[in-house]
Amino acid sequence: MAGETKEWIKEEFKTLDFKSKRLEKRFMKVMSDISEHPDKSIWLSSGSRANAKAVYRMLGNEKCTKESILSSHRDAIEARNESAVLLAVQDTMSVNYNTHTKTEGLGYNCEKKTLGVNVHSSLGLIPEGIPIGVFAQSVSTRFETADTRTKEQRRRRPIEEKESYCWLEAMKTAAENAPENVKLIHIADREGDIYELYALAERTGEKFIVRATTHNRLTTDGEKTLDVLREISAVGVDKVIIPANHKTKTKEREAVLAVRYKTFDVRKPAVLNPNKELETSLNLTLISLTEENPPNGVEPVEWLLMTNLPVGCAEDAVQIARFYKQRWKIERFHFVLKSGCEIEKIQQRSVDGIELLILMYSIIAVHIMMLTYTARNFPDTPCSLLFGESEWKTLFRAANKTTEPPNSPYSMADALRYVAKLGGFSGAPSDGEPGLKVFWIGLNALFLINAYRNFI
Repeated sequence: MAGETKEWIKEEFKTLDFKSKRLEKRFMKVMSDISEHPDKSIWLSSGSRANAKAVYRMLGNEKCTKESILSSHRDAIEARNESAVLLAVQDTMSVNYNTHTKTEGLGYNCEKKTLGVNVHSSLGLIPEGIPIGVFAQSVSTRFETADTRTKEQRRRRPIEEKESYCWLEAMKTAAENAPENVKLIHIADREGDIYELYALAERTGEKFIVRATTHNRLTTDGEKTLDVLREISAVGVDKVIIPANHKTKTKEREAVLAVRYKTFDVRKPAVLNPNKELETSLNLTLISLTEENPPNGVEPVEWLLMTNLPVGCAEDAVQIARFYKQRWKIERFHFVLKSGCEIEKIQQRSVDGIELLILMYSIIAVHIMMLTYTARNFPDTPCSLLFGESEWKTLFRAANKTTEPPNSPYSMADALRYVAKLGGFSGAPSDGEPGLKVFWIGLNALFLINAYRNFI
């Protein structure tokens, strides 16, 4: 059964403008329905054959555009943001549509060499690591399974002709979509270690933290950055928790990392010399956090971070490393999209249709993560911040098996525990904190119960 439009959907798309009130109302109803069962097909989540057909008509309507959806989502991000600093974490996800042989415009993804798309997103987080929205998202597909050009030919192409150009585009789009008067810090893994990206940040005044590769960049003095950095004395230490790894059968442990940093005038790579418009050098700081005394038989942890943020002491370097640690949230974002929303099961006749639905599911994924991490980071926040009145009352009654609703909103910590309980979380001491998977299962149960609350 398709339920009523949820309050968070109404708030999220308050400024939606399709130039058609009827289409806007339909879109919000569709978003509400698929958010109840993000792992189900449109046919199942719509509640009836007629509703499903209406959804497909909506998706094919030329007024229902990605740009309008992102515009409204951007307004919602600005309305809920209270932070002066935001992290824009970007990464690429390969999505497999290997059975979709008749989908118009579909080529190959870059990871699996199968039919599919590559989705590059910039996810907005507050510094504590709570997602608040999608700043940018692009979908691309290859039309050849492999690049037949030589490595040198590929290296010498202009950045605009490379797949890595998506990192530059995401930085530009995120900067345009971020709330006004907010300092944005772009965060990327090793794939973002691109001189052209750093140069773009220099020209546009953007700040970044990028996991550097072991490429030994040259300075204007002819020195090699990594060689110089590793020779200087550590200026401090940072302690981090290395999570357990079931594949390598290693337990969770604490690692002590020695902190080093140095600012360099980095020379433009020789391969980019034909580009006369590109800056000949950039002032960048390289930070190293290295585990110097790892346990026997364990590979030492080493992080190399490139940044244009000011670094004047060890505390600055450690803070930058802590910002970078939030990069893993985009991995969780991809996990929710693939495992929770099951976007690899999307059935559409064109890549444009797939792109539109992925964006819609991305906003739902952000909402799921926002609920989860708000409860973890700010447990005393009233649950009414992110749940409608009917939802938090129904949640309390369902989780506690009572017919009496509470008189006032309870905490987000309690809400998280109740949702996890509906998702099958036992709460045993050995279970740890409930994860995203059990949370979205619990939310699905809550939405189903709430949809039927007037009939039981």
